[in-house]
Amino acid sequence: MKGLRIVFMGTPEFAVASLHALTKSQHQVVAVVTAPDKPQGRGLLLTPSPVKTAALNLQIPILQPEKLKDENFLDQLRGYRADVFVVVAFRMLPEVVWSMPEFGTINLHASLLPKYRGAAPINWAIMNGETETGVTTFRLKQEIDTGNILFSEPEPIYPDDDAGSLYERLMQKGSKLVVKTVDAIAEGTAQEIPQANTSNPLPVAPKLFKETCELQFTSESKKCLNAIRGLSPYPAAWCKIHGRIFKIYKASASSRQQIEEPGTIETDQKTKLEIRCQDGWIQLSELQPEGKKRMTVEEFFRGNKI
Repeated sequence: MKGLRIVFMGTPEFAVASLHALTKSQHQVVAVVTAPDKPQGRGLLLTPSPVKTAALNLQIPILQPEKLKDENFLDQLRGYRADVFVVVAFRMLPEVVWSMPEFGTINLHASLLPKYRGAAPINWAIMNGETETGVTTFRLKQEIDTGNILFSEPEPIYPDDDAGSLYERLMQKGSKLVVKTVDAIAEGTAQEIPQANTSNPLPVAPKLFKETCELQFTSESKKCLNAIRGLSPYPAAWCKIHGRIFKIYKASASSRQQIEEPGTIETDQKTKLEIRCQDGWIQLSELQPEGKKRMTVEEFFRGNKI
């Protein structure tokens, strides 16, 4: 099998594992395309993306275009004579980019397509109470996350999973699937399967906004617990308790039986902080008051009261 020349495109930590896996394969990553450095923190210092940091350490040439249709960028991209582009957690590509290499562009997505197309598939799968998700590689085309599937691998979602733990497993599983996919393309054995059309609406994974993350205690307790798991550790579910904003990272079902209005709070001011949902109570265990660090409920009550 002849090794392929690859241009890798990605930005966040999730993409780094795939980049490392490709550099350890018999293929050659000839360049990396990632987002421009962004100001972060109180000092607004320009900070490179995780993928750029990894590429610097690997001594791979880096491109950071502001606009993907910029002619200078396109000329540079053509100059690398890549056989295939590999995309993991990057932005939407114009056709002039994804159609450029001989073997096209492949994308890794953190769901079992066609379910959970969109920006936040890991979060939404847990928030919706799914017990299984996975990773999929597919051939990129213009409509987002709709191209022909190359390979997919399922992954269970355990009852104690949150977005962070599932993210780690899918990141590693996805990196292996990316190498498997590029190997198959190089060998000429990759088979494309069109994504299934169904008359039933499929769950989607749109971008998360602050209002999406607010806990709704008029919902069932299971839905609230799934929201907390699916949004932890980032961006984190949140609620107001007596006018003060708290991010909520961990919670469990409570055995409290009394019937109260949704949103009612019960606490012993020491170790227990419980909130009534539509059909029962949940007990918070890890939270972050606005302007403070993440802590356990017990730690919170050492210096605070509700």
